[in-house]
Amino acid sequence: MAAPSEAPVTRQVSGHAAPAQVPSGPESWQPLAAAVAELPVLDASGRPVPFGELFRERRAIVVFVRHFLCYICKEYVEDLAKIPKSFLQEANVALIVIGQSSYHHIEPFCKLTGYSHEIYVDPEREIYKRLGMKRGEEIASSGDPAQQGGTLILGPGNNIHFIHHDRNRLDHKPINSVLQLVGVQHVDFTSRPSVIHV
Repeated sequence: MAAPSEAPVTRQVSGHAAPAQVPSGPESWQPLAAAVAELPVLDASGRPVPFGELFRERRAIVVFVRHFLCYICKEYVEDLAKIPKSFLQEANVALIVIGQSSYHHIEPFCKLTGYSHEIYVDPEREIYKRLGMKRGEEIASSGDPAQQGGTLILGPGNNIHFIHHDRNRLDHKPINSVLQLVGVQHVDFTSRPSVIHV
């Protein structure tokens, strides 16, 4: 964690998000290929779960991180951890992080970041590849080049409502603009104490 006098490498903007571009009309979504929905992700105990099961009955924000050793991804997930579960429950939306590591790394990563929402891994990076996330220059914990990450809004069912491919390690989609797309209330990511005028 950065010392108090140091600014973090990434930060969420505390002001209201700019209006997000939301597709409208009957063509506001595109289907996720059934073959991709059937690919497995692993939970923290190594149990395989079909990717499509994560959002079959609900809408979900799915954030694909580059890898658990990426400092920028760690900071982004620390910010995701600040989203109150009650905000997500009010909008009936799940928040899911998927990494490219072994499932053994999930628990230590959650402890490091304070992240308590859903998290899985795609150790073979098949879903990353099928969703068009390109290889980056940095090396993942497996020793192979890591795929770039991205953010999707999926479900219910195999419907993609929004997709953002990270172009580089600093190109994470601002969290509040994604929350706005699914009707989750704005989160203040500043750590400054509130000033109360009496």
